[in-house]
Amino acid sequence: MASITDLLLLGKGSDLSSERGVSCTGELPASSDPHLVERAKKARAALGDRAMILGHHYQRDEVIDFADITGDSFKLAQAAADNQAAENIIFCGVHFMAESADILTSENQAVILPDLAAGCSMADMAAANQVDQAWKVFEKLGIASKTIPVTYMNSSAAIKSFTGENGGTICTSSNAERAMKWAFEKGEKVFFLPDQHLGRNTAVLKLGLKLSDCVIWNPWKSNGGLSDAELISAKVILWRGHCSVHGRFSVENIEQVRQRIAGVKVIVHPECQYEVVSKADVIGSTEMIIKTVTQSPAGSSWAVGTELNLVKRLAANNPDKTVVFLDKDVCYCSTMNRIDLPHLLWAMESLVKGRVVNQIKVEPNTANFARIALDRMLGLP
Repeated sequence: MASITDLLLLGKGSDLSSERGVSCTGELPASSDPHLVERAKKARAALGDRAMILGHHYQRDEVIDFADITGDSFKLAQAAADNQAAENIIFCGVHFMAESADILTSENQAVILPDLAAGCSMADMAAANQVDQAWKVFEKLGIASKTIPVTYMNSSAAIKSFTGENGGTICTSSNAERAMKWAFEKGEKVFFLPDQHLGRNTAVLKLGLKLSDCVIWNPWKSNGGLSDAELISAKVILWRGHCSVHGRFSVENIEQVRQRIAGVKVIVHPECQYEVVSKADVIGSTEMIIKTVTQSPAGSSWAVGTELNLVKRLAANNPDKTVVFLDKDVCYCSTMNRIDLPHLLWAMESLVKGRVVNQIKVEPNTANFARIALDRMLGLP
């Protein structure tokens, strides 16, 4: 039998690298060890109620099979906040999600990320020092006092802390509309970060603002690449960030799938570009995409613009419908796929032996203000 060290070395290629022969054709390799699933079942049973496993919808099936709760980042944040009994929260997602879980759980609970390399490219697009510099510009122009930060869940604890300290709230794709409305009730402008597409789509398609009401702050340019007049007149200041998976869907993808499948409905995530969501039939969060496709009539056809693991699972769970990926050329989310069964097994077996591995711990002061922002989100209707 392969050792867990051997399995983890194999697992290092789980981000679609050539080490495990994974390509973008939509196929993932089989488990590296035929006894892996049985070992995982044994470890899970031994942990019992002492552990809770949270699995994001974009995770591999081999990981989702062991999740106690599956959901999007909002649902999993709520689950972490609600469970004060489990000693260990094993978060099968990415780093920012585990940070949020640590912030929302008690001091005597440990949050574990099976692979510390599971990050988020979007979250990495907004560094704390860059956001602080932008805010200083707002203060100099006299607009900071009337600007409310709204930060997407896909952000670091430091950015969430900035948001809480400056009167803002966190949002997810499920409640971005409500969060932005709340912000406009508190101030005259919204500073939305780090996903420009979710911010723009929410402002224009949900709140009825104009595209010209939104400007993009580029952290790599002086003054964000904007004039003082543009910043003063803008209603929504969008951070220049995006999702590397959702940002690749195109209008051409939609046109091609409509030609290929008669009567197909296109449903996309609001992290997609404005031009794409404008051409789609339905726009919705991960949870809404699942609900919409699942509750649709038998025989209906759907082209889904979101992460491929979820689309494949939707197709498998709805055999009475045609469910296809909107763009055949887009890969899985590489960072989500870093967490595989070998890493999850290693985390569980370590806990069985009394050893906590890969614990995510947010610095207390950062956690304090981030908790304020997260609590504001959880308190939204």
